[in-house]
Amino acid sequence: MPRNTFCGSAAHAIDRRALLGGALAGAALASDMTALNALTAPDVSKALKTKQKRVILLWLAGGASQLETWDPKPGATTGGPFRSIQTDVPGLRISELMPKMAARMKTTCVIRGLNTKNGDHGSAALTMMRGRRDEAALRYPDLGAVVAREFGPTESKVPDYVTFYTQTEGRSMAPGASGFLGARYAPMELTTNNYPEFIKKLDGITDLDHLERGELRNVLGKGFEKGRNSDTLNSQNEAYQRVRGIMASEKLFDITQEPQKMRDRYGPTQFAEQTLIARRLVEAGVPFVRVGRAWWDSHGQNFETHQEMVPELDHVMATLLDDLGERGLLDDVMVMTLAEFGRTPSINASLGRDHFASAWSCTISGAGIKRGSVYGKSDPKGNTVVAEEVDAGSLFATVYSALGLDPHKNYYVGSRPIPLVNPGVEPIKALVG
Repeated sequence: MPRNTFCGSAAHAIDRRALLGGALAGAALASDMTALNALTAPDVSKALKTKQKRVILLWLAGGASQLETWDPKPGATTGGPFRSIQTDVPGLRISELMPKMAARMKTTCVIRGLNTKNGDHGSAALTMMRGRRDEAALRYPDLGAVVAREFGPTESKVPDYVTFYTQTEGRSMAPGASGFLGARYAPMELTTNNYPEFIKKLDGITDLDHLERGELRNVLGKGFEKGRNSDTLNSQNEAYQRVRGIMASEKLFDITQEPQKMRDRYGPTQFAEQTLIARRLVEAGVPFVRVGRAWWDSHGQNFETHQEMVPELDHVMATLLDDLGERGLLDDVMVMTLAEFGRTPSINASLGRDHFASAWSCTISGAGIKRGSVYGKSDPKGNTVVAEEVDAGSLFATVYSALGLDPHKNYYVGSRPIPLVNPGVEPIKALVG
């Protein structure tokens, strides 16, 4: 029997593929981290396209209605005023509020059979970011932290995990969290604007000053390190290089770097601008970006709310998928739409829909998902799942599998093995293609 050499660290067992990709990217970036164009060097771009999967999550905070988006029920008493329209996938119809996505459903998988059994904003949001509930003494990493851990190159100089949530409603209910994976994979959270605070060098410091100060530090540091072997020193050096790298990536957050034609293509809204930044980030190697769009909690005036918000989602999502496809990135970048739950088929006295977790929808596009597919079916009024029910665990197992990860891979907390999904949970094989 082979000797067990596991050290008990959650950072143990670095994936070889990620290590090789990270070494290549790191070598290209290490020479001068003040030059952003190093991020788009040919060898780095090739490494990103062949070694690293990435995810953009469009988080529909508050719970978008499946009936006004992906699973319309026109003509039913619960259906509301909007029609359904045919998509480019035979037999698949979605809401008339989404004509642009109707022409692009061949890129996308719709899951209509979500039954997650939790209609509370806070705890449901935590579950739908993690795929399971925390234990009393164990905090699980969310999807962003896991993707960052698995696909963030070891020597990466760009952020591992970025989340935009600049609206105030519901922000505290779904914070990013790295759980037992530790602070290395915690998100960079942007809550006030589209630009990270405190990463821009002072105006009085030129690029040459910045470069020379870094070189001086390296010379002094190497002299100090001689004859010393210290985890503290190694950690400090890693943190310094990470901060320096993130400072060099500041222009990734600046959409004025994009041609005006591209900015016009996405549109002027905050959601559109943040999604464009998300594309810039994943193209540069950031493994996971979440773009939060609030607030879909339409207990009153549901139809007016969705008539305003769904067309924006339709336009931005369609533009993102087109943009990724044109750049050759759609095979390696997954785009998800997800919320904490959906909305009730029943319409309340305020012409609203309430919280509903029994039969709702999400979408997955790109990467290794089976495109142009539909999984799950709700009854004619949308009250229950009548075929191919999906819970949070199996959804996450499917996402991991489509990204090329074994959902039963173990992390370790001390000597305890912790798989990516709970024991017994399996991916939906029909959707991984």
